[in-house]
Amino acid sequence: MSTPVPILSRFNRMALAMTHDLGMAAIAFLVSLYLRVGDEMFGFPLDFLAGGTALFVAAAAIAFRFTGVSRGVWRYVSIDDLAVIARGTTLALLLFVPAMFLWTRLEIMPRSTIFIGWFVLFALLTGPRLLYRTVREGKLNLSFGAPRADQVQVLLVGANDGAELFLQANRRRGRAPYFVVGILDDAERRKGRQIGGVDVLGPVGALETILADLRRRGFRPQRLVVAAAMDGTALGNVVDLADRCGLTAVRLPRINELNRAAQGDSALDVSPIAIEDLLGRPQTVLDRAAMDELVRGRRVLVTGAGGSIGAELVRQIAQRGPAQLDLLDNAEFALYAIDREVEETWPHVPRRATIGDVREAGAMRHVLARAAPEIVFHAAALKHVPLLEANPAQGALTNAIGTRNVADAAVAAGAHAMVLISTDKAVNPTNVLGATKRLAEIFCQARDAQSASTRFVAVRFGNVLGSSGSVVPLFQRQLAAGGPITVTHPDIERYFMTIREACELVLQASVLALAGDGTARGSLLVLEMGGPVRILDLAKRMIRLAGKRPERDIAISFTGLRPGEKLFEELFYKDEQNTATSVPGIQLAASPPVDAAAIEADLAALEAVALRCDDAGVVATLQRILPSYKPA
Repeated sequence: MSTPVPILSRFNRMALAMTHDLGMAAIAFLVSLYLRVGDEMFGFPLDFLAGGTALFVAAAAIAFRFTGVSRGVWRYVSIDDLAVIARGTTLALLLFVPAMFLWTRLEIMPRSTIFIGWFVLFALLTGPRLLYRTVREGKLNLSFGAPRADQVQVLLVGANDGAELFLQANRRRGRAPYFVVGILDDAERRKGRQIGGVDVLGPVGALETILADLRRRGFRPQRLVVAAAMDGTALGNVVDLADRCGLTAVRLPRINELNRAAQGDSALDVSPIAIEDLLGRPQTVLDRAAMDELVRGRRVLVTGAGGSIGAELVRQIAQRGPAQLDLLDNAEFALYAIDREVEETWPHVPRRATIGDVREAGAMRHVLARAAPEIVFHAAALKHVPLLEANPAQGALTNAIGTRNVADAAVAAGAHAMVLISTDKAVNPTNVLGATKRLAEIFCQARDAQSASTRFVAVRFGNVLGSSGSVVPLFQRQLAAGGPITVTHPDIERYFMTIREACELVLQASVLALAGDGTARGSLLVLEMGGPVRILDLAKRMIRLAGKRPERDIAISFTGLRPGEKLFEELFYKDEQNTATSVPGIQLAASPPVDAAAIEADLAALEAVALRCDDAGVVATLQRILPSYKPA
């Protein structure tokens, strides 16, 4: 089947544009002469008028070909195209004047005609182009200020480049899908001004007053399109305000998608606001060059590589070009999935996927001896609080004894560093997860203080958005099922950060520790989590983002605290001296010295009890080792 041939090929379009431009050049010569001498022009010899016109067109043809005046696409004419036209016009006159001088000595034509000619030719070349773009973008709308019945009426938040791109993209659609009734911006100086013919109506906080005025004038905005850059708190306030006013808050598309839409190459689709947007914080300034240097050309091993944190660590490590990347997990499918992802996305990275359990000391020694890693990221863990409360022995064997096994194997393999992924639940723990992770922290701190060759770094942080078993996927499933959303307690709070941010900060913390940048041996690094988030508020915002109303469309029910669950998590113990590091998002927690021999003996005792599957004995042993552990 043959491909249809366009009516106007690219060559024919350029030829048509060149014909137009040379025609404008002929008109420009005669118009500029008339503007200078008036009706006296009709008394000039005919051969002078014809010859001068032909000479000007010839000069323009050479200039336009050289500068590319006729190659621009009229539909997308821009300031850059106008600059090209200005250069072409100038060159045309620079070629025309000496040629005219050689022919007539410029005896008949007044000299000022040349300057008039520049402005006339520039206007004749740019005017049709701007008019064409205006018509194609629908800016010549005779139904002034009246939205079509099928258009979605929106208010933009933010008078910035994103808002202008959105307006351009909207107008480039055959039938613009959105009617922008106004722009909200908190900068007082912008009120009363316009972007793309749309008024800046006032600050976001005045939305209710602005909406009342718009509705009196017959407008009915349905959506609030956020174009401004906002942190999670500010964006959450906008979402709540929009909900009170009966509007749906959405975001602009990503900038590359918006650019394509502005060029007419794709549809203009706004994006729903994700819960990650509401919980996000200003991006921490990281030393990415140092993070690259940490990984590039080195052998790296990640335990728990198929889990949420482990998989994201694998991605960030793979993109930095390690010499060898070893993936270890006891979950076959999760390991297969991340192994395939690395193969498809970073095929040049040498890698090996190994099924293994950190609870098997012999297996860990074998795996690490073969891999000979320079850096080990230990992300393998059991982390679901209720499950570990029901299975304390399994939690102890994986989280505490598994950490010891990996640490012993790392030292035997000559690793430069082992990085432990810990949790805020390790602070004043009330559950088996927190207690076993606290024991793993203490063990790594003791090993770091006594080890001459291998550094042990424990990195503590709170909940990670979107990780398996976290509250956000649970709420999403409950929303999809029509509710109710279950919250354990109306006052429960948690710290949150995105998986990507957490893993970047883990890498940055590793850089700090390995460089010895103010991080004394035996210290623990804590990631800055911002303020805690009330889970009830999180649930309500997720309902609103889904276009529903809390308690009306989707019910919220309180189920009571689960076994081992706390109302509030903490990031530091009272006796930990927390100080800032050179990276704003990372703090240092210095604990009192730990007796390495004592912690080794405690772990051996815990292992013996856990191997007997004596769950009560495990809890009792954890309480003996950790006075801060208070089971709920």
